[in-house]
Amino acid sequence: MVGPPNETPDPNSKLDTLRQLFHKPKPNPLRITCVGAGAWGSVFTALLQDTYGHLHHKLHLRIWRRVGRTVDRATAEHLFDTITANETVLRRLLRGCAYLKYVEARLGDRTLYADEILRDGFCLNMIDTPICPLEVVTDLREAVLEADIVINGLPSTETRAVFEEIGLYWKERKNVSFPVIVSLAKGIEAELGDVPRILTPTQMIHRATGVPMENILYLGGPNIASEIYNREYANARICGAEKWRKPLAKFLRQPHFVVWDNGDLVTHEVMGGLKNVYAIGAGMVAALTNESATSKSVYFAHCTSEMIFITHLLTEEPEKLAGPLLADTYVTLLKGRNAWYGQMLAKGELSLDMGDSIKGKGMIQGVSAVKAFYELLSQPSISVLHPEEKKPVAPVELCPILQTLYSILITREFPSQAILQALRDETMKDPRERIEIAQSHAFYIPSLLGEISDP
Repeated sequence: MVGPPNETPDPNSKLDTLRQLFHKPKPNPLRITCVGAGAWGSVFTALLQDTYGHLHHKLHLRIWRRVGRTVDRATAEHLFDTITANETVLRRLLRGCAYLKYVEARLGDRTLYADEILRDGFCLNMIDTPICPLEVVTDLREAVLEADIVINGLPSTETRAVFEEIGLYWKERKNVSFPVIVSLAKGIEAELGDVPRILTPTQMIHRATGVPMENILYLGGPNIASEIYNREYANARICGAEKWRKPLAKFLRQPHFVVWDNGDLVTHEVMGGLKNVYAIGAGMVAALTNESATSKSVYFAHCTSEMIFITHLLTEEPEKLAGPLLADTYVTLLKGRNAWYGQMLAKGELSLDMGDSIKGKGMIQGVSAVKAFYELLSQPSISVLHPEEKKPVAPVELCPILQTLYSILITREFPSQAILQALRDETMKDPRERIEIAQSHAFYIPSLLGEISDP
């Protein structure tokens, strides 16, 4: 049933429509599992639970996370403060006889586990924002074996390994069609073979599981997980084959969370990873200049010009990506974890030796993205003509901000202050010139996002 204009069809009819597409008979629920319980994966699952959870005879919704992750004392204290500050959450825990364990953990008399608190509606990476209670599974085989839809809520750096394991379990599926996978991961790897190319999480999943690319989609947008769960207005795009993206866009759409659809899967996915690269530098600049609006705008001009240049390398129609890329970049610079990470590095409150998986934040995917983009764009086999020197150079030679971030984060040759030195370098080109170069030269290299071979 289609509702009146500007109204969202009721959940029951939307779920029935999706069930029909999966040919689910009445006694059998549609099975959706989210793999990975970071902030976005947990919120995404919670949004579905809030909308469709009462239709449990038609939908079985679960989330998988690894067992054994403990909650330290400081986080338990923080969690207790969150509980006592929210009357609705406090009453829910009291009714469910779950409150006492949080008191004991606050006093140091009990150890809490991440999967345990997630069942009560608390994500370890987002303690300040309680969500609804979720059905949590810690056995990966049990979680995915019969799933119709799998949500990839893992960081890009963990996607390959987990889905290789999932692929083994799916070989046990008998006379069952391939599941549909919706990946939320933003990140890339560089595949540096004879023909260097980008490898995205959806492509990793395809290789690891054998699921056809037409059954794998990407959902992304300018989203902060906690704000979306608190019903701040947001939008996203689900990208992939038309057969699945259009019905899933309708199924996921809510009054405060508008989901559009687009057929350009890999390019949108890569752009979701690209903005994380430059968000780290933005955080550094903000911290090093005491939040100087002028300095941040100078950095923004340079980083957007490099992103525009890179998009001209990756796609034949880069202008179609300008809006989504800038919107995603903007929200990440304002409040994303990658910008926060850059700030903490520059302030000395974090160090690179602590790794890129940070307590209370999860995986900082921009670090691996810096490495991947730098290494890919450094390959001599994908050279471009230097506009002034009139000789072939690696594309990274025209991306000084990316070069600087690589020297700070990966090779560790320079401290965070090097990002300001790069901006103040008298030889730094006007960012307008880099944009003009990108728009006036045929830089598009199709092989960078070329088709991957079947597993």
